[in-house]
Amino acid sequence: MFALDHSFAEALPSMSVEASGADFPDPQLVVLNEELATSLGFDISWLRSDDGLRWLTGAHGGHATAYAGHQFGQFVPLLGDGRALLLGDLPSPSGRVEIQLKGSGPTPFSKPGSDGRGALGPMLREYLVSEFMHATGVPTTRSLAVLTSGEQVLRQQGPVPGGVVVRVARSHLRVGSVQYAATQSADLVAAVVEAAGFASAEELLRTVMERQLDLVAQWLNLGFVHGVMNTDNTALSGETIDYGPCAFTERFRTDACFSSIDAHSRYAFGNQPDIMAWNLSRLAEALLPVSSLEAVQEILGDMEAVWHRVWADRVPDPSALGRADDITTYNREHHGGPVFVPRNQMLESAITAAERKGDLAQYRELLAAVTDPYNAEAGPAWMAEPEGDLPYVTFCGT
Repeated sequence: MFALDHSFAEALPSMSVEASGADFPDPQLVVLNEELATSLGFDISWLRSDDGLRWLTGAHGGHATAYAGHQFGQFVPLLGDGRALLLGDLPSPSGRVEIQLKGSGPTPFSKPGSDGRGALGPMLREYLVSEFMHATGVPTTRSLAVLTSGEQVLRQQGPVPGGVVVRVARSHLRVGSVQYAATQSADLVAAVVEAAGFASAEELLRTVMERQLDLVAQWLNLGFVHGVMNTDNTALSGETIDYGPCAFTERFRTDACFSSIDAHSRYAFGNQPDIMAWNLSRLAEALLPVSSLEAVQEILGDMEAVWHRVWADRVPDPSALGRADDITTYNREHHGGPVFVPRNQMLESAITAAERKGDLAQYRELLAAVTDPYNAEAGPAWMAEPEGDLPYVTFCGT
């Protein structure tokens, strides 16, 4: 068994609980990120073995972590990993990283009636889109593998194959982690601040504000719509996390919204900067047990200036971008933008073929293109062409 450290559980024992993945009948690898696996020191042949597959689905155990969060504006004091399992952490070329499973089965934090599983389609979406974001330099969690669980799960579309994604992140601490700590004690807030690598609450707030506003500017430049910007999906690391209902708008259309669970378009494309500002204000509130109102207000007072600076850095010609018929084409022709992005219809077609027919040919072709997105030879020419921003709905997989 590949040995990991358990730094999260050791630093924040009151925010983690031991758990194991479900006993899946026949887990099989669908896609494995061999380059990432090798860089982390994994033995590829072991990962593909029966014991490796069991480890990748959580059979050897890990921890589920506690957090709170505002979900669509409503505060929930305890959410936690209801279908995720933190296997542990290990060193990487860019610093320590955590390995977490999504869709690995129920945990003590699962909602009543939840199966804790994931559907294969959303897991394939997370793998491909997160690896595209990494290839374009956008801070993001990465994907190590996607597996089928060997069973069917019931979702909006009916029974679909179950799936698990293995995620790699600098940290899974999030705004919701600080919010949960604030409901418990000032000492726990201070422990989260320390576990996140900061010397003070003020340093954390200012750094996370810079990271997250810069991240949103990069999203807008790509036409990326996250789809579920709850505070529990806002990472202190500044990485994009949780790709469940994400999509891309081809035009700089502020009302673009694709998520089936975002009935009021709270997280529409053009709302993302304001929502992030709102999330950062909630972070500031949660830090008050170990800071002061004056200190956090002073930092938040700089938010508009920070936004204008990162916006200017990431989107050098916003008015022209807004008039462009296709964001990707404009960026490619005017600003070293990607040739290939995971456009909605082609990604949906590839996922549908994989999920319903077991045919991964389209998926692998698209994956090859978007993980080498600046190379016009990485995929067929038609993959670089606009689709027309057609109506589209995404489902989060829960």
